Amino acid sequence: MDKVFIHGLELEATIGVYEWERDIIQNLVVDLEMGTDVHPAAQSDDLTLSLDYYVISENIKRWVSESRYQLIESLAEDLANRLLETFKIPWLRLRLHKPGAVPNARSVGVEIERRSHKHH
Repeated sequence: MDKVFIHGLELEATIGVYEWERDIIQNLVVDLEMGTDVHPAAQSDDLTLSLDYYVISENIKRWVSESRYQLIESLAEDLANRLLETFKIPWLRLRLHKPGAVPNARSVGVEIERRSHKHH
């Protein structure tokens, strides 16, 4: 399986468990790998036969900005499900970073892998 990836996509979100977090916008970063077959697009040089990472990135930014989760685990799960369904992706790996959440750590976060149950 080939992969299309988006790394280091910067997002703005209202997220967090603490009351003060509910009133601010926090920065998140997503790394995304999506399983696909690039052969049809490569053969025809046709974007419509591939995963359009610009369109996918814009959707991710919008979904995250509209979300109101407490946990990044919940946000990651929601994003994965939306991506699988919306773009008919058979497999993805999504890493969601919360930079600056822990002193002296560049980033902390969660990584999940999901498969579509419909598109084997």
